[in-house]
Amino acid sequence: MRRVVIGMDPHKRSATIEAIDERERVLTQGRFGTDTEGYQQMLAAGRAFNDRVWAVEGCSGIGRHIAQRLVADGEPVLDVPPKLSSRVRVFDTGQGRKTDPVDAHSVAVAGLRSRGLRTVTPDDVTAVVRLLVDRRDELGRARTDIISRIHHLLLELIPGGAKKFLTRGQASYLLRTAPLPDGIVAQTRHDLARELIEELTTTDAKIRAADKQLRQFVTDHGSTLTEMHGIGPSGAARLIGDIADIHRFRTPAHFASWNGTAPLEASSGEQRRHRLSRAGNRRINRVLHIMAIVQLRSDTPGRAYYRRRLAEGKTTMEALRALKRHLSDVVYKRMLHDAATRGTGETGPGGHSGATLQSSADGPTPTATSSDKSQPGPANRKPKTKSP
Repeated sequence: MRRVVIGMDPHKRSATIEAIDERERVLTQGRFGTDTEGYQQMLAAGRAFNDRVWAVEGCSGIGRHIAQRLVADGEPVLDVPPKLSSRVRVFDTGQGRKTDPVDAHSVAVAGLRSRGLRTVTPDDVTAVVRLLVDRRDELGRARTDIISRIHHLLLELIPGGAKKFLTRGQASYLLRTAPLPDGIVAQTRHDLARELIEELTTTDAKIRAADKQLRQFVTDHGSTLTEMHGIGPSGAARLIGDIADIHRFRTPAHFASWNGTAPLEASSGEQRRHRLSRAGNRRINRVLHIMAIVQLRSDTPGRAYYRRRLAEGKTTMEALRALKRHLSDVVYKRMLHDAATRGTGETGPGGHSGATLQSSADGPTPTATSSDKSQPGPANRKPKTKSP
């Protein structure tokens, strides 16, 4: 039996599969539930083929639950990005109509013809840190919402309202010193503000506990990311959780393209220019953006790099994008350094002994030499001249 690819279009409660051989001939199709009975039926249908591999769409998203179950049962699984399967569907026959069987076929063809697809592995400690940092982000958004509602109520209770950046203690003091409520409407606003301040107290305590937990994880992981100016425990945990293995990026340019800091070429004719990339991992892009903004607030090598870009004639936004692109290289080198240190305890970035991080914008001297855009290959080295 030749190699068989089983394409899957997953959903929360169902999954549609299609098995094809190397000539794209359809061997079997079916729609199964994702409960225990339906999953076992789907697994039995797939195991009818000896040399098989499952191609599941979106193993980092909607397909994660079913992909992890297959991996746990010893099945080989490939992760097919949704954009890749959608391209196959558009160029296939049937006018690009989107149905579950058509999607399963597109995923199977993408899994058969594409090279370099990620092999799904069982969840490890990086899955734990992703859950923790997602929870930390949710708490941050909840705190922002509570503060906004407190501001709205204090504007009605206190002439002029409260300042923009409001802490729990300041909000409590303003409420205590506010004029006594007169009437049922003012009393209701006062009571609601008091309840929200209590919620803020609880949320702040949860945020402190989450930060402590993430800080401990980053320390146990052997990461030095928090030593870099502008990266806290939440940002470091996000980098560790989403990136997992930094060695999957062959060069800093590949990493910058993945996180969206590498500009996209938009040249036309003799005009050569680059534009902002809105692709890539936006969570990692946000971490790098916060890192850049924090470095600009104080006298850091990052701010010196930013000013040099301004002196070259770049606008403020272009200089900020250049700084983010440079900081992407900084983080890449630091994570390589941490991985090598955990592995041998002797090597530096890239696994080479004696490598240094002093060329980074976070190092002691701002002598950066990295490009602001992704390059096709490594720079040519100048030949060394022999001393007489």
